[in-house]
Amino acid sequence: MTITELKQTAVEVRKGIVTATHAAKSGHPGGSLSATEIFTYLYFEEMNIDPKNPKMEDRDRFVLSKGHTAPGLYAALANRGYFPVKDLETLRHTGSYLQGHPDMKHIPGVDMSSGSLGQGISCAVGMALAGKMDHKDYRVYTLLGDGEIEEGQVWEASMFAGHRKLDNLVVIVDNNNMQIDGTLDEVCSPDPIDKKFEAFNFHVIHVADGNDFAQLAEAFKEARETKGMPTAIIAHTLKGKGVSYMEGQVGWHGKAPNDEEYAIAMEELGKAGEALCQK
Repeated sequence: MTITELKQTAVEVRKGIVTATHAAKSGHPGGSLSATEIFTYLYFEEMNIDPKNPKMEDRDRFVLSKGHTAPGLYAALANRGYFPVKDLETLRHTGSYLQGHPDMKHIPGVDMSSGSLGQGISCAVGMALAGKMDHKDYRVYTLLGDGEIEEGQVWEASMFAGHRKLDNLVVIVDNNNMQIDGTLDEVCSPDPIDKKFEAFNFHVIHVADGNDFAQLAEAFKEARETKGMPTAIIAHTLKGKGVSYMEGQVGWHGKAPNDEEYAIAMEELGKAGEALCQK
C-alpha cells in the first residue's frame, strides 16, 4: 500500500475504535488511537497473514500484550476482512464475540487471548521460540503499553528472549507517556526504556513519531534485517491521536465518548478521510 492508502485505512480503523467504544459505552479509546498506525501497518503491510485462512500454519503471529486496547485490534482485523466491520458495534455486548479483551477461541485473527498486563510478551516469546525449534520462518510481533512495562514479567520474558537470540521476535512499545492513573512520571516511570531492552540483548529502534507510516516502515525493515537478537521498537505516539479532544488527555484512557462526543469525533475523522482522498 502507498502511504496515502495506509493513512486512509488508519482513518477507517479510528472510526471503528470510536464507533465500538461509543456503542459499548465503555472501553479504551486513548491507547487504541495512539497505536492505530502500528495496528494498520502490521495488518495491511508488514505481516504475512490471510484473513480467509486465519490459522494458516506459516502466518506471522501477533499478540496484543496491552489487551485493553482491543478496540484498536478489532478495528484493524475488521477492516482487513477477518469479520464484518458492522460487528464492531457489538463490542462488550452480552453474547458478542468481541469482548473487552481479545479471545483467541472466538475471534478470527486473534492469536492469543490477553488482558492481564505483562503476560502477552511471554506468550509471544514462547511462539518465537517454537518457531525456532520447528525451523519455521514466521515472525512474532507483540505490542506493549509503556505503563504495562512496569510489570516485572515483561523483563523476565525479555531476558529469556535475548538469551535465546530470538531474532524472529519484534516487541513494540506504544510509548504515549500516559497510563490509567496519569503520566508515566507521575505513576512509576519505566525510563530509560531503551537501556533496559539493550541490557537484555535486544536491538533497539526508536521511532520519533510512531504515528508516521514512513518512520514505521523504516523501523520494521530494520527489524527484519536484524539477525542474532530480538528487536524492540519504541514508538513515540500521541494518546488519543486523531480525535482532537482526546489527544494528550489521560482521562480518555478508559472512557467511552457520549453521543455528542461521538458525533464530533466522526465528523473530524470524516473530514480527515476526505482530505486524503483529494491527494
